[in-house]
Amino acid sequence: MARIKSILTEAKQIDRAVTLIQLGARLQVLESETDLSYERLLRLYKEVAGKSPSKGQLPFSTDWFMTWQPNIHSSLFLNIHEYLNKASELDEIDAVIKAYQLYQEQIQAQGLEPMLSVTRAWRLVKFVDNGMLTMTPCSKCGGHFVTHPHEIARHFVCGLCNPPARAGKGKQAGSLQIPAHAH
Repeated sequence: MARIKSILTEAKQIDRAVTLIQLGARLQVLESETDLSYERLLRLYKEVAGKSPSKGQLPFSTDWFMTWQPNIHSSLFLNIHEYLNKASELDEIDAVIKAYQLYQEQIQAQGLEPMLSVTRAWRLVKFVDNGMLTMTPCSKCGGHFVTHPHEIARHFVCGLCNPPARAGKGKQAGSLQIPAHAH
């Protein structure tokens, strides 16, 4: 019976790894979230993605999540993730996968390009779990946004209620556009 269970466990881990690869996850995410060997993950990555995985360090700074558009995208993802954690009994990585898929659907439904990669989404969850980032409600709209844990919640105003002066003015395809009267 133990042999059957280990085969099923391995099959589930391979399926999870394939999904993460299809979503564009970096190899370090797969190594962290599965018990599969590095060599197996490398072969699987090449087979699924048709290329070798990207090399280099994972993004480590929390600063990226604080800039205007990335904060909006990160906050959308993290709200979905927190809802799934409360409403279902998914394993942590499965909650990240499902939340990321739902984030992509929402962004694409708005005609936008996803700014958040699955690797950054995974890292965001790790930052929140380690107390490096948190969610703070906006004092104007009540939405919950990614912030540093020392943010003064009583006076926090999100980037949608108070966008920076140049926000939404760029012509980059797929980016948020703010109407002139919104400022």
